[in-house]
Amino acid sequence: MIETPTIDTDRRIPAAKGWLALSPIILFLLLYVAVSVAIGDFYKMPISVALVVASVWAVVIYRGRSLMERIDVFSRAAGHFNILYMIWVFVLAGAFASLAKEIGAVDATVNFTLKIFPPEFVVPTLFFAACFISLSIGTSVGTVVALTPLAVEMASVAGAEVPFYVAVVLGGAFFGDNLSFISDTTIAATRSQGCDMSDKFKANLWIALPAAVVTLVIYIIMSYGTPEMSLGKDANPWLILPYIVVIATAVIGINVTIVLSLGIVTAVILAVIDGRPLIELAGYMGAGVDSMGNLIIITLLAAGMLGLIKAAGGIQFLLQGLTAHISGTRGAQGVLAILVGLVNLCTANNTVAIITVGGIARDVSERYGIDPRKSASLLDSASCVVQCLIPYGAQTLLATSLAGISPASPFPYLYYPWALAGMIVLSIVFLFPRRLNSKTSSSYGS
Repeated sequence: MIETPTIDTDRRIPAAKGWLALSPIILFLLLYVAVSVAIGDFYKMPISVALVVASVWAVVIYRGRSLMERIDVFSRAAGHFNILYMIWVFVLAGAFASLAKEIGAVDATVNFTLKIFPPEFVVPTLFFAACFISLSIGTSVGTVVALTPLAVEMASVAGAEVPFYVAVVLGGAFFGDNLSFISDTTIAATRSQGCDMSDKFKANLWIALPAAVVTLVIYIIMSYGTPEMSLGKDANPWLILPYIVVIATAVIGINVTIVLSLGIVTAVILAVIDGRPLIELAGYMGAGVDSMGNLIIITLLAAGMLGLIKAAGGIQFLLQGLTAHISGTRGAQGVLAILVGLVNLCTANNTVAIITVGGIARDVSERYGIDPRKSASLLDSASCVVQCLIPYGAQTLLATSLAGISPASPFPYLYYPWALAGMIVLSIVFLFPRRLNSKTSSSYGS
């Protein structure tokens, strides 16, 4: 469970102090994103170096504490339960991905897919599969783990850009993360706003479904006229089983660490039956774990830096600044979306962002007559947009690590989050769904 961050709504952060507290995230974005855009290459500036510089700066500007106390704040944020749990997922994902690739499970699954679907439907099918799986299991991370290795191999067979195929998976993964009944973001949004998950789902569908349909149409148009893809050498069809186990157990709702463990055990059993020595399989898994080293370091640095930003009052400054000048229902809805998006930018976790602003969002909704179903939908959708677009989000880091590409390289191909952002804007401007424009249309929960 994610702990609810403590925000003192009565504490006022001066503008100078607030901007200084936010400066590490600004510095990081300038070093990584701006520099990479300026030189036209996202592989030149390592994200870990940008985070080290920003983290050192975060320690320096956090005043009123000794150096060891500042480092302690950084270390506690980096060593939070949620961060260490995510690292467990990274370790297991690396071991499974490497093992599945080396024993031929990825090749067998891709061959099976290409035999069933015509080449022009491969990308749309990949996006639809990511949407379906994420909606079923309620986690974008689990979807990324299951589909990214397959997407990379499909891109290789098609001679296409790997970042494009990874972006297809990421977009579909966040569709389900936004809508699923068992997603952490859905639970956080509905509990904080006091509405039923089923009601929030219906309201959210007006925003997420059109965005997904538009994205799917784009992929269909882009895939028109795709040439035939040459299949690899025939593989043992039983090698598909590890992926079937991973996807099936994930859809059932089993914890992602158990899902990955079952996938590893299945792959090992099949490989042993095929005559492979256990020590060889251990080597494959070890190489996969080692490949996650840079990702783990990036995750720890980002978590520590963001923890210092919060401790220095950066998030509190955002909350007070955006809620100070609200005018009208449209303005209030816009502030809710911007507020959760900016907090997500500073926390790199959409669930934490929703929990952080949930109380304030509910107060704003009650004051300006926003139905709780609409406010919950806005919080969930806007946070998913930002989480999908930032290069230091856990899902993007994991997907690009598994694919061996830069964390920023999928950005130009992320059509779904932009379509979702467009639908959020339209839902605010035209106040739809219409039945949710008055808070009397739904009773508030406790």
